[in-house]
Amino acid sequence: MNHFFQTCAVRTSVVTAFVLCLGSSCSRAQAKTTSFTVVGAVAAPVTFSSGDIQRLAPVSLGDVTITNHLGEQKKKLLAVEGVPLVELLKTVTITAENPRALSEYYFVFIAKDDYRVVFSWNELFNNPAGQRVFLVTACQGKRHEALEDGLLLLVPDDLRTGRRHIKSLDRIEIKRAR
Repeated sequence: MNHFFQTCAVRTSVVTAFVLCLGSSCSRAQAKTTSFTVVGAVAAPVTFSSGDIQRLAPVSLGDVTITNHLGEQKKKLLAVEGVPLVELLKTVTITAENPRALSEYYFVFIAKDDYRVVFSWNELFNNPAGQRVFLVTACQGKRHEALEDGLLLLVPDDLRTGRRHIKSLDRIEIKRAR
């Protein structure tokens, strides 16, 4: 093969590899999740599966608009159903020496792409707003396993809903502030 054709073959291979990389894990797309694990200041790590989530009674949230930090609409989720996250979290044993110490604990929600959101124990368990932090179980008639973004965490009452909207929830780390 002459030099011209060898150069073209190499360039074609490089371009092909680049295009394949864009469509695979090299791109910003993340793998969707169907379960998440609670770790950290707990008696033992707990993993919640799709089955665990589906066993809870869903709440209809209607249509939910996702906005950015400026309040601009980014997308609209239609016919959303979800379960209050605290219904799952209340089954996790936190290693607090007494109930008073729970006020020092916080939860770091971590997405597959490492996006993080923080809630305090009091926000989730000592405030009615904690009942309005949802794991989405269905959207537009699709169960969460079929959704493009995997397990979604959603706080529909937030003024800027995108700030605490987590796609592909991977784990929750429970920590103590000192």
